[in-house]
Amino acid sequence: MPLTTYNHISIPSFMYGTAWKKEATTGLVLQAVEAGFMAIDTANQLVHYDEARVGDALLQLAKQGITRDKLFLQTKFTPINGQDHRLPYNARASITTQVQQSFVSSLDHLHTDYLDSYVLHGPYSRRGLGAEDWEVWAAIESLYDAGKTKMIGVSNVSAEQLTALCIKGKHKPMVVQNRCYAAFGWDKEVREICRTNQIIYQGFSLLTANREIFTEPTIRTMAAKYQTGLAQIVFRFSQQVGMLPLTGTTNPQHMREDFECEQFTLSPDELAMIETIGQ
Repeated sequence: MPLTTYNHISIPSFMYGTAWKKEATTGLVLQAVEAGFMAIDTANQLVHYDEARVGDALLQLAKQGITRDKLFLQTKFTPINGQDHRLPYNARASITTQVQQSFVSSLDHLHTDYLDSYVLHGPYSRRGLGAEDWEVWAAIESLYDAGKTKMIGVSNVSAEQLTALCIKGKHKPMVVQNRCYAAFGWDKEVREICRTNQIIYQGFSLLTANREIFTEPTIRTMAAKYQTGLAQIVFRFSQQVGMLPLTGTTNPQHMREDFECEQFTLSPDELAMIETIGQ
């Protein structure tokens, strides 16, 4: 089932993340789409992503009949503190200009004239929001107002920062993408703000940030009961509590298996157990 934002745009219920894939990016995106992923996440940040290679995959997919309009493309503006020397914008330009330059560069990399989702990779401030954060958010809002992206959002954001954006921004974020730790209640506070504001919460590192829970007998019991893998239990949990999970698996078999999580439903008791499992 696709999820819908407060501005009535729908987004597939599972997303493929392309961080850390380097020169394997193109082939992995092709495999992910073949396995069933219709939503792709990337960023214009060469330290961790290769957006242009995602674009190479999109060109090949178009030749196979999987055209741009069939896919959900999400990329990010990464501030200077998250970049290395290979910048997609002029470091001396204003933040507003940097956002515009990075956005144009992303469209070029991805061979498209619009995005489905454009995300601020993370606020400039660790706590609260400063002048830079408000400038970057206003620049991203302008792209949305101009119809160049169907939704906008923010990643690596705290509950306090998200609340401020919801109250003071011209537009509330439509998506939030955070690393999700079981030890912290699966980012419960931020998820609650998202639920209240009809913002789609995208959880990443659901497996890698929570390796310790895979030794839990309760998770193993559920996997046996539903005749599935441990990863599928976590992904199904995340979907049932209203998250959109990201996976970055490089294993074609795991890509296919991840969709098996939509073939069973965890009970309310099981969901409650997983909610508190790492705490």
